[in-house]
Amino acid sequence: MGKVTFIEHDQTEHVAEFKAGSSVMQIAVDSAIPGIDGDCGGECACGTCHVIVTNEWFSKTGTPGNEEEQMLSMTPERASTSRLGCQVVLTDEMDGMTVHLPEFQM
Repeated sequence: MGKVTFIEHDQTEHVAEFKAGSSVMQIAVDSAIPGIDGDCGGECACGTCHVIVTNEWFSKTGTPGNEEEQMLSMTPERASTSRLGCQVVLTDEMDGMTVHLPEFQM
């Protein structure tokens, strides 16, 4: 089991446990993390699981695909390390990862 820390816009922290192979979005939804909706169920079609990965962890999240880039391009709070949580599959090496949540989801 690994852990990922979600930090809300108001700096409230939530730590959630994960098993490798789960997505950041699924862990957030299963753990009732406020601010992550995952309306499309992880299909990269809604943008309601936008997270901003801290710099030190961003390279471990992979490269966003074209569909994810299109969804992120519509996100007003996009940052250089933004990802859709449904597209980030957690690995054992991501134990301890921190992500920030935007003030608003799409």
